[in-house]
Amino acid sequence: MQDAMHSLTYGLFVVTACLYGRDNGCIVNTVGQVTSSPNRISITVNKSNYTHDIIHETGIFTVSVISEQADFRLFKRFGFQSGRTADKFAGFTSCKRTKNWTMCITEGTNAYLSGKVVQETDLGTHTMFIADVTEKGILNDIPSVTYAYYLEHIKPKPEAVGKTKSGQTVWRCTICGYEYIGEELPEDFICPLCKHPASDFEKVE
Repeated sequence: MQDAMHSLTYGLFVVTACLYGRDNGCIVNTVGQVTSSPNRISITVNKSNYTHDIIHETGIFTVSVISEQADFRLFKRFGFQSGRTADKFAGFTSCKRTKNWTMCITEGTNAYLSGKVVQETDLGTHTMFIADVTEKGILNDIPSVTYAYYLEHIKPKPEAVGKTKSGQTVWRCTICGYEYIGEELPEDFICPLCKHPASDFEKVE
């Protein structure tokens, strides 16, 4: 049975930050306008992400709005590896530096907004950052991607393999496709790729 939470609509975004000259970024689905006067936005970032720590320390970031032109490589680069151990911008040229010295992603996106944090709210596993918009720009008129569009048109379809060759059960993350092998999925399991909880895994039949 589908979880009612999955009926909520989400956009997808690359949030970038910079610390001591090192750029980093991650994929989030929780960005929204808070007020128009002053012009403020909120972003919510998982505390396990290195980008979270940089924003917490520097108080600045840029949000790049992912468009329907994006391909899966963008999600793999910024969503499926950790900035603590990998340079996500290594060899990546589809970006430009904004006035606050963070990166704007220029391919597979349609707009960007730079922010300066004015308030933080601790949400347990995540932090919500409220920020003044300090710079913004439109890159093109390609429609913004939704999470539903990503699942249907961008994310590769996994193979329908319910058990391994040795007979073990497969549990698959519905967010990124990571597979956990084992008869039971621990209730406190966190996906090592996208950081989503066990509730976002399904048993592959």
